[in-house]
Amino acid sequence: MKKSITLVAAAIAAWGSVCSSAQAADLSFSIGQTSDSTTTYRFGAQFDFDRSWLQSDVGRLTGYWDGAYTYWDGDETSSNHSVSLAPVFVYEFAGENVRPYVEAGIGIAFFSSTEIENNDLSTSFQFEDRIGAGVRFANQEVGIRAIHYSNAGIKNPNDGVESYALHYRLSF
Repeated sequence: MKKSITLVAAAIAAWGSVCSSAQAADLSFSIGQTSDSTTTYRFGAQFDFDRSWLQSDVGRLTGYWDGAYTYWDGDETSSNHSVSLAPVFVYEFAGENVRPYVEAGIGIAFFSSTEIENNDLSTSFQFEDRIGAGVRFANQEVGIRAIHYSNAGIKNPNDGVESYALHYRLSF
């Protein structure tokens, strides 16, 4: 447990140093579920890249840093906690009031326990892969997201786990 707390503290410190150079933070909340009926509650802060690429009449490529805390509430095993940091790339389609988007990213996560229901993660350190889609309007965003956690074969077994979630983001 002490090792997990040290890893979580290191991840938070790294996230803080990355985000200290950014402007204002957006806040997000999501609720999801895994295939093993574990409910996930995710609280996050996002810091936009403040850059656009491939801008056209169709849309633009942009992105953000996502730092998050996730609480994993399982049926069979005790609860789990994770913190994560990921760069996320977003293709935002053009629109005046409503702007659809798709997103993808790969980051890192640290778990307090290596077990989630029937999944043995083997290591507290995990990679976080995500894809998602949604709509942005005014200073808000609503979307769906699939996030996969795996240690990429660093240690076996490497069961991995996916969370499928609805999320809400508020920009300031």
